[in-house]
Amino acid sequence: MRQIINISLPQQMAKELRINVKKEGFATVSEFFRHLLREWQINKLLREVKKGRQEIKAGKGIKLKSLKDLL
Repeated sequence: MRQIINISLPQQMAKELRINVKKEGFATVSEFFRHLLREWQINKLLREVKKGRQEIKAGKGIKLKSLKDLL
């Protein structure tokens, strides 16, 4: 099920958005924002993985005997 979310943008930003939606090949503004949110989610996950790797390098990681240890 989809939900509608409205946002308010300054006029110039909205104009630039509409121009670039077409330029970048997105069918709609909604498609563009869904793409941005997916990119944000991927980048968030990558930051978490990077942080985890740094913790492991610093000796702060723990070794699990099995995946059940995650629960």
